[in-house]
Amino acid sequence: MRQTVNKMRLMLRTINPTGSNHSGSVIFLHGSGDTGTNLIEWIRFLLGRDMEFPHIKMIYPTAPLQPYTPLGGQMSNVWFDRRAISIDAFESRKSMAEIYEDIHEMINAEVSAGIPLDRIIIGGFSMGGALALHSGYHLNTDLGGVFACSSFLNHDSIVYDSLCNRTTPGTRLPELLMFHGDRDNLVPSEWGKESFDNLIKLGVEGSFNILPNTLHELKKRELLDIQKWILTKLPALDNNDG
Repeated sequence: MRQTVNKMRLMLRTINPTGSNHSGSVIFLHGSGDTGTNLIEWIRFLLGRDMEFPHIKMIYPTAPLQPYTPLGGQMSNVWFDRRAISIDAFESRKSMAEIYEDIHEMINAEVSAGIPLDRIIIGGFSMGGALALHSGYHLNTDLGGVFACSSFLNHDSIVYDSLCNRTTPGTRLPELLMFHGDRDNLVPSEWGKESFDNLIKLGVEGSFNILPNTLHELKKRELLDIQKWILTKLPALDNNDG
């Protein structure tokens, strides 16, 4: 199914629940230069099927086409611009603020459809994983969970500022699931682990998993673990199929 968000700013591909009841939603964000459709195909290739559930809707948005500085300003489907692919680079907060509006709109659409915030999970690969971290720990800490694959946060990330300045520090944050390839030469695993450790120090609970012999890519085992984790966070309700 295709649908649009924010006056056709984002195109969404969705995989609806296989059962008759919809009680949870997962937003899966692709990496830089990719599309939601391609991410679906990549997952389908690795698993031999779609990632689908009896009661959970999968949502795959496509990032807006915009100039991307690491490509010399060429147009690319990216969630936000950044000065460089480096953990030391300053975060492009103005660019990120623009995509926040789309994230809010996607979340609000699910809430309007009757899905509680704690039954919505946001995750992503690479840049999409970074945006998922922003979504769950800066924009809306009431979500059901966050997963990030081959991702990192900049040293000066607003996510850290947001967690440091929480008005209710005792409340529980969304659980975090992170994966990173040990041979990732685009986003070194050290960046991902440092980001994870910083989040843990600020009150996030979760796990960081190193994938052996893995470059900057998704793996079948990783997707299977994510699927299993999603079901633990969004179990079928009594009145649901499956």
